Amino acid sequence: MRVAFVTPECFPFATTGGLGEVAGGLSKAIAQRGHEIRVFFPLYGCIQPQSDWYKTNNIPVLFQGRVRWCSVWTHTKDGVTYQGIEYQDYFGGPQIYTGSDADGERFAFFDVAVLSACAYFRWFPDVLHAHDWTTGLIPVLLNTVFRGTPLYRVATVFTIHNLQYQGLFSPNILRYAGIPYAEFHANSLEALGYVNFLKGALYHAMKLTTVSPHYAQEVQTPTFGCGLDSVLRFQSAHFIGVLNGIDETVWNPETDPFLAAYYTAYHTEPKRLCKRVLQQQSHLPEASVPLLGIVGRLCEQKGLDVLIAILPHLFAHIPMQMVVLGRGEPILEAQLKALEAQFPEKLRVYLRYEETLAHQIYAGCDLCVMPSRFEPCGLNQMYAMRYGALPIVRATGGLVDTVENCEESTGKGCGFVFQDLTNDALYRTIEWACSIYTHRPSCFESLQRNALQKDFCWKRSASLYESIYRWAIERRCP
Repeated sequence: MRVAFVTPECFPFATTGGLGEVAGGLSKAIAQRGHEIRVFFPLYGCIQPQSDWYKTNNIPVLFQGRVRWCSVWTHTKDGVTYQGIEYQDYFGGPQIYTGSDADGERFAFFDVAVLSACAYFRWFPDVLHAHDWTTGLIPVLLNTVFRGTPLYRVATVFTIHNLQYQGLFSPNILRYAGIPYAEFHANSLEALGYVNFLKGALYHAMKLTTVSPHYAQEVQTPTFGCGLDSVLRFQSAHFIGVLNGIDETVWNPETDPFLAAYYTAYHTEPKRLCKRVLQQQSHLPEASVPLLGIVGRLCEQKGLDVLIAILPHLFAHIPMQMVVLGRGEPILEAQLKALEAQFPEKLRVYLRYEETLAHQIYAGCDLCVMPSRFEPCGLNQMYAMRYGALPIVRATGGLVDTVENCEESTGKGCGFVFQDLTNDALYRTIEWACSIYTHRPSCFESLQRNALQKDFCWKRSASLYESIYRWAIERRCP
């Protein structure tokens, strides 16, 4: 099949988290199954094309009632063709998202430009796989503006990465993109008087997916549906949860160049060296206590406000250390830095994101904390298990699908799972995990081996997406 990925982020070119890593990893896995795949993304100012990229100029894009001219930079690697849409007025800056109303205009242009580029190159995919709200207009455009063109027969698959982000903008967006105003109604693009990019995709795409089976169930309820649960229930026959994977060529403790030592599920002794090195570089005592890690966005969605509330009590009553790496909400950053000053021998906080250090934290830590309020899939718990850092997670979304709770009596499991996000539940679960580490080392080592042997590669997910693409084609062209 010919498959087009359309995404606002793609590792390694521009990414803020899981979406970019999924686009990069899944596209390679699809290519490895023998399909022709192109990945379209905006060429932001932070992306510097190299000498092996080539540029195609003067591709016409009809937007805001006039023809604009964009360029496409093309690069091929690992069987995937990457095509960056260059248009300085919208994407010349370094940021992926501005967080303002301007994003509606920017990504509406991007969606039109991708389809215009396919038409210009006369490359007509069998399936167009659109990712996240930023690409939500594409299924609508194919059913309206591009109706009667060769692109109209392209089957569409749309993936929800996080339903919380939907893309609500002024109805002027319809005029900019050339979409008929007749689509501004409750069973298409309209929501609360705004154009809702994501809602439009839910009604117009052939097949819908999200990033874990449990999250697919959750978002069909009022609690997690963010106002669109009724739409997802209506489309449930075409809605599938597919668990994300990770790129095990990048995340592999047997070959990772960022680590002080390599290790496997059957030879874990070198992981202790990784722990000592992490303690040294974080200026923590080289104590034989459980070392906990947090990597990622520092925000309330991740339950970090609850963790911060109990950290003083944890440090006062449980021998343990913690390393935190990430950026996020200013108040949480400030609270963590204040706790670091209060407990300098127990807590180290790095307010940045650094890939090298992220790998070293997973390798050096014994436990990884993810007490999320909701978690569509989560990749961090997969990275943690891949490196033998047992995750402490709340039972939600993809965390349920990936982390098997510890059974002390049998040594089964690969982490520690709790139900309700309360101070007491989180405290007791961390206390339990630290107790297993300290008082039942053989059980902890068994859990570590289980985690290290978990298979999170993209092969299984890519195979399921291959079937979804065929179902979308059958629905589009019966």
